[in-house]
Amino acid sequence: MTLSQAIRHIEKQLPELELLKDEPMERHCSFRIGGPAAAFARPRGEEELEYLCQLLAGADVEPLIVGKGTNLLVTDGNVERFVIQLGEGLSSVRRVGQDRLYAEAGITLARLASAAQEWGLAGLEFAHGIPGSLGGGVFMNAGAYGGELKDVVTAADFLDSDRERFRLPAARLDFGYRHSVFSDADTVILGAELRLTPDDPEAIRERMRTLAEKRRASQPLDLPSAGSTFKRPKTGYAAALIDQCGLKGYRVGGAMVSEKHAGFVVNAGGASFADVLAVVEHVQETVLRETGVELEPEVRIIQ
Repeated sequence: MTLSQAIRHIEKQLPELELLKDEPMERHCSFRIGGPAAAFARPRGEEELEYLCQLLAGADVEPLIVGKGTNLLVTDGNVERFVIQLGEGLSSVRRVGQDRLYAEAGITLARLASAAQEWGLAGLEFAHGIPGSLGGGVFMNAGAYGGELKDVVTAADFLDSDRERFRLPAARLDFGYRHSVFSDADTVILGAELRLTPDDPEAIRERMRTLAEKRRASQPLDLPSAGSTFKRPKTGYAAALIDQCGLKGYRVGGAMVSEKHAGFVVNAGGASFADVLAVVEHVQETVLRETGVELEPEVRIIQ
């Protein structure tokens, strides 16, 4: 079944599904770059999501699953994909024990961390300033300021490649640096259980405030980007190596290596997909030539 046929089939089978056609992906990615997606769906809940994924599997169409789009660089040409955004319809969080929460994949990490703080549960302070969703965070084992999701996630629910629901404990999630068992798999993360530590809500709030100030002082939060552009190399730090090579402020079109933090490639105004790729490739080539270190992109590139 072609993509257009699959879209028509799903419109008939799920008439209540919010399904947009030719939806600009720039509206859904923090880089503010991205062309029109052939189909863009927002499921209202887990049941609708599961049925949608099963219909797509039957049509032999692999969806592109996105959350807040904060780690994506999407082509500004036509995006011939069926995009499923996990958002408000899959964003609930609840306590499942004295020190445990269960949250759906579409909840933002900021909202999840705030909910934990209000319940007097510590361990997600590092995540409060990460702009993505829980699903994306689990997918890449998101982290900041010494904390990672692998430190708190005890299990994850997902749909496998046959669109059957499974749960895996943390020991089988293969968490590593910006990696999980889901990173290279055709799966759809539904939610995760987290174990946290009881603490005073005001003490948790103060730690979150301190990290927020540190983030504002060191990162170019005033310009669109996808966060840290490169993964931490085996030796050294990407930002330090890029700065060492004199690349702060390097620019192609509207894309630029941030002058505030060399680890960020930012959209300084009107950047195209090609502009960002050109900056990323120049940084990689220069750092490799001058330091012998190969930088790997952390941002997911969708062409």
